[in-house]
Parts: sequence; structure tokens; C-alpha cells
Amino acid sequence: MSININQKTMILGIESSCDETAAAVVENGRIIRSNAVASQIDIHRRFGGVVPEVASRHHVDQITLVCEEAMEKSGVSWEDLDAIAVTQGPGLIGSLLVGVNGAKALSFAHGLPLVPVHHITGHIYANRFVQELEFPLVAMVVSGGHTELVYMKEHGSYQVVGTTRDDAAGEAFDKVARTLGLPYPGGPEIDRLAEKGKPSIHFPRAWLEEGSLDFSFSGLKSAVINYIHNEQQRGNEINEADIASSFQESVAEVLVRKTLIAAERYHAKQILVAGGVSANSKIRSEMEQAAATRSIPLIIPPLKFCTDNAAMIAASGTIGFLKGMRADLSLNGSPNLPIEAF
Repeated sequence: MSININQKTMILGIESSCDETAAAVVENGRIIRSNAVASQIDIHRRFGGVVPEVASRHHVDQITLVCEEAMEKSGVSWEDLDAIAVTQGPGLIGSLLVGVNGAKALSFAHGLPLVPVHHITGHIYANRFVQELEFPLVAMVVSGGHTELVYMKEHGSYQVVGTTRDDAAGEAFDKVARTLGLPYPGGPEIDRLAEKGKPSIHFPRAWLEEGSLDFSFSGLKSAVINYIHNEQQRGNEINEADIASSFQESVAEVLVRKTLIAAERYHAKQILVAGGVSANSKIRSEMEQAAATRSIPLIIPPLKFCTDNAAMIAASGTIGFLKGMRADLSLNGSPNLPIEAF
């Protein structure tokens, strides 16, 4: 479906799929007028991970505040907005419901169209803040619960060509970090620790059957955990930095190679990297080097747009708005929402 991406738009985006309550105003899909985020990381750190009920309660406390902050900092009025975009899914159902119902209330109160957004398309469109997208392209999406390769032939067209068959890369990072006794969130801690070590331990790479673009990180996670436990039982000193570096090397190698295979298979003009785990320095550097070697343009969003935020939801919502996507007040959160529905 052809859309006019040059059409003037002003979209309020709302994100609450996990543990970040966020709202942002984005102009024309690329200009960030405001971006307010209320993080819950410190709250969940003592539990070693996100507690859904706790997250939902804090979203209730923050949703009105972040929306007001986003509107105030944007310098625009409600009358200037064209629509409200909100994450419909996937995510934690309690968290999603807070954002969806907040967006519905604002839509009703101000007479604005309501645009549902898939969380992963938001991560993909965070790249549009860096550079305009060129099609066809392949996006590697790596976040806490998702590891996917998405083929896009045009704006608003999403085809999953590779996905995880078990643990997502982000889940593996968190579980390995927990085994090493590192604080939550585990991904950044693994990254920092790996800088002090060497990839001297060979951990497995799951390539699956020939030609597959799918991922599997469960075996790698188990291999690392078993290595740690075995070394502890033997009374050997554990070099945590080398473990982190070796684990990270294994994840990065699989992600990069499969992304490049997808890019070549689908004749991609660009490769996009998206999602919270894309903040990992090893994955970023390996992808940059591999893409440069093959002369494939690569876009990676700034670190602040890798993790969950509402600017990316407004950016993706802009495309949905231009496509004519609308929701009524029966819109509900959907924790397992398929990206192909968008």
C-alpha cells in the first residue's frame, strides 16, 4: 500500500508494554517534539526482574503524568494533534491495559483518532530518527522477549522471516547474568563485564537446519550455566569476565551472520538493528564491521532509542495513521499480538 510519508502529521505516542511508562509527541514521523519516560528499573532491581503486578500499579501512577509532561514539553496543543498512537501489544497484559485505556480516554476526551501500534514496529521505526528508510530492507529486532528478522518491502509492511524457537537473546542475557550474580537488568551488566575479559571459552552456536533464519539460544544459555556450575563444583576459580565475553561473542556471531544471510536473500538496500539488546556494544560493533565489509548500509538507533520509549511508538503510529489504521473504544491490549496484523 503506497502512502504519502511527506504528509504533515503530529502524533502523541503512548508506551507501557513492560516497565517503562512513556509518552512522546513526534512531528512528521521523524521530528521528536518531546519524549517523557518514567522508568521502573530501580523498583524491579530488588526482585531480579520485572514483576507484572508491580509494573501495572506504577503505570497507573505515572500514565497521566508522562502524558501531561510530553504535551507540555512539545509546545503543541491538543488541537494540533492528528492522532494518538498506543502500543496494543505484545507485552505484559496488565501494563498494556494501562496505556491502552489511557489512550482511549484521551482519544475520547479530545476527539482524536486512535491508532494501534505493534511494539516491535516501534523499535523498527526508531531507526527513522537517524535516517530515512530505503526498501526493501531487513530489520534485526533483539529485545528482552523477541529475536526476529523482519523483511519490509515498503512502509508498514512486515514479514517475519526468522524468529526464536525458544529463548530470545535478551532472555539468555538476563539468565546468564543472574547465574553470575549480576544485578538486573542483566544485559548492560554482561556488556560491561565482557569488556574486561576475553572470548577464551568456546560456547555453542545454534545454526539449526541449513538455510534457516530462525534462532535458538536455549542451548547456549544452558551451556554457560552448566559451565559455571561445573567449575564451581570442581572448586575452580571462575573468570566471570571471560565467561561474559565468550557468551556475548556467541550471541553476536549468530545474530550477525543470520542477519547478513537474510539481507542477501531478500536483496536488502538497508539493514536495521532494533530493540533493547541492540544497545550491546559487541553486537553493534560486529554488525557495523560485517555490513561495511559487504557494503550494505546499516542503521542503528542511538542508545536512548534502543530501549522502550514512546517516540518510537509515535513514529510507527505515524505510518499506521497514514495507512488509515484506526481503532475504536473497544481496543484492548493483546500480549501475543502478531506483527503481520499491521
